[in-house]
Amino acid sequence: MSWNPTQSPDCPEGLPASLDAIETLIIPRTRDLGGFEVRRALPAPKRQMVGPFIFFDQMGPAEFLTGGGIDVRPHPHIGLATVTYLYKGKFHHRDSTGADQMVYPGEVNWMIAGEGVTHSERTSEEMRTKPGSLFGIQTWVALPEEAEDRGASFEHHGREALPTLDEGGKQVRLILGDAWGLRSPVKTFTETFYADVVLAPGAKLPLPDDQEDRGIYVTQGAITVAGETFPEGRMMVFRPGDRISVTAGTQGARLMVLGGATMNGPRYISWNFVASSPERIEAAKISWRQGDFTHGRFHLPPGDDAEFIPLPDGI
Repeated sequence: MSWNPTQSPDCPEGLPASLDAIETLIIPRTRDLGGFEVRRALPAPKRQMVGPFIFFDQMGPAEFLTGGGIDVRPHPHIGLATVTYLYKGKFHHRDSTGADQMVYPGEVNWMIAGEGVTHSERTSEEMRTKPGSLFGIQTWVALPEEAEDRGASFEHHGREALPTLDEGGKQVRLILGDAWGLRSPVKTFTETFYADVVLAPGAKLPLPDDQEDRGIYVTQGAITVAGETFPEGRMMVFRPGDRISVTAGTQGARLMVLGGATMNGPRYISWNFVASSPERIEAAKISWRQGDFTHGRFHLPPGDDAEFIPLPDGI
């Protein structure tokens, strides 16, 4: 989830020589968060970001018994925007901007933290009255320096608002940015693209060749690149400028395709905070540790202010 449990993906050495277009191959490590698994692809040891994307988690797939679900207590962010996108299931988002939003498959929640936001993600009481499921992707997008001190804000766009392309055995739903002649309605701050792609068996997908950074994460099925096969749970980051096309395997594939312009400088990440300087992160840690949710920098979400995740020891 958007709360950051520590885990490090693998970046294996020794890709086949035929795959010189792939700059980095990332194999996420799986972490059990109590009832469901999370696979983290970013940040990785050899790749902190793909374009502005600095965090990439696969949530599930998970099945919950009656009474079960997720309970990510209120926690803070700075310097980033979170993107929540579900394939299956639903959950309840609340944040300190006053947003109170159910999230369903094919929709997008875009929460801009700016100088500080607090949010929670839970399975609602109504949803716990019967068995449930959860499968989706959550990412963080680093903000440019001029947006780091802006106020927090929230956007929700329904499934019908996101542009789609359906041809040649490929179904593309553009979540953020511009690609394949589509434009998302979500407000972004840098050149970005992010899409949910479903490929029929043998279908081909060309990657945008006008984007500086491009990556693919396989969530279901498998794809081939230059004759090599990559199954689900793999992220590939491609070299800039190369013309790349991927082909779905015999069972088809579902992909998240992401990228955009690289940031103008390094980003620091600690716990749930992202910033262009370590001083910004230290100031956020002090504010969260003080816990002044009435007059301080951070406020708890209305309707979910009885508990929160404390700053971990040692950070």
